[in-house]
Amino acid sequence: MLKSFYQRVIDIIKNIPQGKVATYGQIAAYAGNRRAARQVAYILHSSSRKEDLPWHRVVNNKGSISLKPGHGYEIQKKLLKKEGITFKENNCIDLKRFLWLP
Repeated sequence: MLKSFYQRVIDIIKNIPQGKVATYGQIAAYAGNRRAARQVAYILHSSSRKEDLPWHRVVNNKGSISLKPGHGYEIQKKLLKKEGITFKENNCIDLKRFLWLP
């Protein structure tokens, strides 16, 4: 049986290893729809707790945290740093170094 886009996204996010990040667009492409980055964001937002996802390992295509300060930004940054991910002066992650390439 074919998995739904939702289930493929969930499976991909669950497989992002500790110390690595993936982008919304990258996850969408691996799940079969490279234009569905916003859907990935929605799935992540609506299903992180229910599916026990490592939500903090998903960032935007610039290597930045998309959450706003006071709305999860600090928690995400703290969790990433705890896994050894470093941030450049512009608060972006070096995707050449930390991007997950399955």
